[in-house]
Amino acid sequence: MDSMTTLFSTSDGERLDVFLAANIQGLTRNAAQKLIESGNVTLNSKTVRKNHKITLGEAYNIIQNEPKESAVTGQDIRLDVVFEDNDLIVINKPRGMVVHPAPGHSENTLVNALLYHCGESLSGIGGVIRPGIVHRLDKETSGLIIVAKNDASHLSLASQLSSRTLKREYDAIVYGIVKNDNGIINAPIGRHQKDRKKQAVTGINSREAITHYEVVTRYERFTHIKCRLETGRTHQIRVHLSHINHPILGDSVYGIKKSEKGLSSQCLHASMLGFNHPKTGEYIEVKSVLPRYFTEVLGRLV
Repeated sequence: MDSMTTLFSTSDGERLDVFLAANIQGLTRNAAQKLIESGNVTLNSKTVRKNHKITLGEAYNIIQNEPKESAVTGQDIRLDVVFEDNDLIVINKPRGMVVHPAPGHSENTLVNALLYHCGESLSGIGGVIRPGIVHRLDKETSGLIIVAKNDASHLSLASQLSSRTLKREYDAIVYGIVKNDNGIINAPIGRHQKDRKKQAVTGINSREAITHYEVVTRYERFTHIKCRLETGRTHQIRVHLSHINHPILGDSVYGIKKSEKGLSSQCLHASMLGFNHPKTGEYIEVKSVLPRYFTEVLGRLV
């Protein structure tokens, strides 16, 4: 079964295949080129060439082959609903939950839970595997995620995301003493040149990435900080904090591999979302208190 994804370009001059590979999870640059060559990527209802360069604000429609709809079923999994109406739903995702089905994770994902909770009331833009999913959180990142219930809401929220008006704040515990009370990390991110499953700060086939941070509390060997995303690259906060030599506690991919403070995953929590309601235009801000695993680690740092 085919599904369509709409992506809004957020820069000028980047090759289309590079842009697609950076913004569609699991899509390689080679696969992106094949999609373009097969006519499955359109701009204003017209096909484009694989060496096409994007312009800021363009909307690209991408058609991909997806697993049959029956492959993804609803499951009665408890959801921590923070906000919900007829147009969208905001979930407080627990650490350890995968957002959407992928190889090795066909069940017990957030999408499985949403299909049970919302039924057919989810946007179809993300396709069968990612219905309503506007943005993602890593499996081991806890906190707030917004999901669209119809295509109009999805397009509005995606537009806010690309125009950087959708606010996202995170709490993190990092190694070391962060000296400045606040700062900005402005370093481009692209796929790691040696490990294709990872991202890295690089000038090769990369995209602008900006993270703002603010110190909450300094401890003997660690610092509790808040981060605000200006852009939304894959693994952005994890990559940026590692880049400035303050990797997230528990992040074995971009930080220190050994387990410490009883953690098996990173201390990163999406604590605030702010957005304009797709239908009413009203500004809505939702917050999530720090989860138990996070506060327990903070207690061990005192």
